[in-house]
Amino acid sequence: MSYKILNTNALLFYIIYMIDQEFIMLIMNCKKYQKKAKFQKMTWLPHIPSYLRYYHVIGDPEQDTKYKFDKENNVLWVKVADDYSSLPKKVIAAYEAVYKTFDFKYLFKTDDDQILVNPNFFNTLVGFISQKRPKTHYGGYVVNVEKPHISEYYKIHPELPSDLPIYATKYCSGRFYFLSKSSIVDLLSKKNYIEKEYLEDYAIGFFLNEIYKKDILPLATNKFFTDIEYSDYPRLLEEGKI
Repeated sequence: MSYKILNTNALLFYIIYMIDQEFIMLIMNCKKYQKKAKFQKMTWLPHIPSYLRYYHVIGDPEQDTKYKFDKENNVLWVKVADDYSSLPKKVIAAYEAVYKTFDFKYLFKTDDDQILVNPNFFNTLVGFISQKRPKTHYGGYVVNVEKPHISEYYKIHPELPSDLPIYATKYCSGRFYFLSKSSIVDLLSKKNYIEKEYLEDYAIGFFLNEIYKKDILPLATNKFFTDIEYSDYPRLLEEGKI
């Protein structure tokens, strides 16, 4: 266990204990789709490396605290609306909760509709980014937005604005990406801006300082993850087994 000492004046200081956990994975979930989280717990999550701690992230705007960790059930509750449009707020709130609770090196992010199909993925990735010099701060399937345009995601998610601008940038697809602790600190300094966005993965890449994007690690995440709809989930759900 490590700690931080915060000086408030010459006579008073606080010691904040941090839990040592080098690698943490956050899986975006919601109350409506908790059965997807249950299916992940039935399939690939029991087989992730022991050094990787995971939490499903669920929003609850009525809870008393900004965040709370349910370690028994591997859930991180954040005081944010639990709808799709609030996903950027949920993500940055979860990052803040991790930053304030754990002493970590890297944070991995994925979604409740993803199934890991390559069991060697995390060991390979962690081994690579732990040894790579210069250090890699950000990685995933890289989307290169070359020209500003109006997003058409509202055709898939009608709750989104139909006039949502997307500006030129590079970002990693929300299917899976990773961020270093330093890049998390940078993003938290722009929390107010991220909260105003609608597309989580785009917002993270757009507001991340270029210093941390100089050496993005490209990952063919579609070779390691597949959508839950292509698994046994729809059948088991229909049969009432989840």
